[in-house]
Amino acid sequence: MTWAAFAGQGAVPCGLGCRDTLRIEAGLNLYGTDMDQTVTPLEAGLAWTVNFDRTDRAFNGREALEKQQACDLPLWCGVVLVGKGVIRGGYEVTTAGGATGVITSGTFSPTLKRAVGFVRISPTDETDCLVEIRGRKLDAWLRPLPFVRNGTIRVDLS
Repeated sequence: MTWAAFAGQGAVPCGLGCRDTLRIEAGLNLYGTDMDQTVTPLEAGLAWTVNFDRTDRAFNGREALEKQQACDLPLWCGVVLVGKGVIRGGYEVTTAGGATGVITSGTFSPTLKRAVGFVRISPTDETDCLVEIRGRKLDAWLRPLPFVRNGTIRVDLS
């Protein structure tokens, strides 16, 4: 019934693959994939959702998050594959300097015409990395999120 109303207004159905492509290009987490009860907002790149400025406001977990702020947290960023391939969750990422991480989500971006994904990686200033895909280490770049905003590419592809 509801779907018929949307379709009557011109809505077109799409699947989960479409959802993942759009959310990854936009740099949006998916609960259960990129974050869950074991990942804090600070580790998931969602520090902006926590208001530490109001010291008069208590909330569950505030003390733990304040302690975590003082630590070297894993970097939450995007990863772009340089050549051909597709990035999937669980793939390992390494840098020449020894930073390591794991892809949480990945897909092929039709906008960028490259494989992209999210990685939680130990703190690093490096931008070049390797993604291990089925036993092969492929060149990739670490990039800030989002990849695309309002139809405009926001990531350096060089």
